Amino acid sequence: MATPVVAIVGRPNVGKSTFFNKVAGRKISITENRPGVTRDRITAACEWRGRPFTLVDTGGIEARSEDTMWKQIALQASLAVDTADVILFFTDGREGLTANDSEVAEMLRRSKKPVVLVVNKVDEYSADKVFEFYSLGLGEPFAVSSEHSRGIGDVLDEAVSRFPKGESAEDGSLKIAVVGKPNAGKSSLVNKLLGEERTIVTPIAGTTRDAIDTRFTRGGKAYTIIDTAGIRRKRSVEDDVEYYSVLRALDAMKRADVVLLVVDSTEGLTEQDVRIIGMVHEEGKPSVIVMNKWDAVEKDTHTVQEFEKKLKEDLKFMDYYKSVYISAKTGQRVDKILPLAEEVYAHAAFRVPTGALNDLLMDAVRISEPPSYNGKRMKLYYASQVSVCPPLFALVVNDETLMHFSYERYLENVIRGAYNFTGTPIRIRVRGKKEKE
Repeated sequence: MATPVVAIVGRPNVGKSTFFNKVAGRKISITENRPGVTRDRITAACEWRGRPFTLVDTGGIEARSEDTMWKQIALQASLAVDTADVILFFTDGREGLTANDSEVAEMLRRSKKPVVLVVNKVDEYSADKVFEFYSLGLGEPFAVSSEHSRGIGDVLDEAVSRFPKGESAEDGSLKIAVVGKPNAGKSSLVNKLLGEERTIVTPIAGTTRDAIDTRFTRGGKAYTIIDTAGIRRKRSVEDDVEYYSVLRALDAMKRADVVLLVVDSTEGLTEQDVRIIGMVHEEGKPSVIVMNKWDAVEKDTHTVQEFEKKLKEDLKFMDYYKSVYISAKTGQRVDKILPLAEEVYAHAAFRVPTGALNDLLMDAVRISEPPSYNGKRMKLYYASQVSVCPPLFALVVNDETLMHFSYERYLENVIRGAYNFTGTPIRIRVRGKKEKE
């Protein structure tokens, strides 16, 4: 399920950034008592009542202004609205309802997004201060004082109640996110998999601006393919639309069952490719590295081996990777991709029987004892697999501080040697248990 996005919008100087800083728990947005201070979008990962969400602060909207700066701020706020799941519309209870408030409210109504109307700067509640805001037609106003942290919880309760309901577990399809750098051929691959032109394909980098979900069936099996915008390096993310595209691509990665990492073979594996692959690894997602544009690579009998050698060198942190060499343009080996996605997902969902796991690891410890530290050696008491996707193994030992990274890697390799976890990361969690005297 996607992490909901909550955008704070409103005219200038109504206290949006003060609210943002209170919820984020630290001073991120600059707050000054003058309009126009927050010009760009600022985000923070937040949580309320166990529900994570991304909070977005925006610059104030001057609906009638012809000033270039205000037009740009309004564009950024509009983009935030487009990508938000819930909108917090801030007004000023001290100043009262203004014509600008009414125009912003009209823009929000056209968006057809859930809107929570917030009347800020109400230090002491008075019905007179909020009554006129009912005329905006956006439901009941929430009176708050961001400066004094009054009413913030009520606003967050309402926002969380309007989060979209997740459907990912119910629709039964395997969700496959297609990620990579701009212009690596992601949309061309999606179109070839779907067998029709579902997404725009141009030679211009960055055509896909948002994550696009398309459900389809193949061979009696259901899939949802998620085409995403290209992920640029942070210093390259300058365009406003690009900012939200990257945010959605990362979120698509989190909600996918399998990730296809599309690489332009004509460029080879770049530093940015490795960075994106690392994100997938950290998310614990099974993946397939798709070396695209293989038809455009000059080849001899050793070309694949040379590419694989390069992959092994650059991806030492995830030597479990699975790769395929394709051409989305010609369709070469594209038919291998869905079976590979099914395969790596099956590996991620595999569960090792507890008895077999304990026998395996106890033998491994006997063959190669853990190193000692200050005359003390780690003892393994018990092991079990506690979850899947990714596979998570819990080890109970005498003292978890004695588990060295290299020995943990040794045990991971032992597990991988006995069971096929190709294409998926596995996690090991170590818990200490004091020995009885």
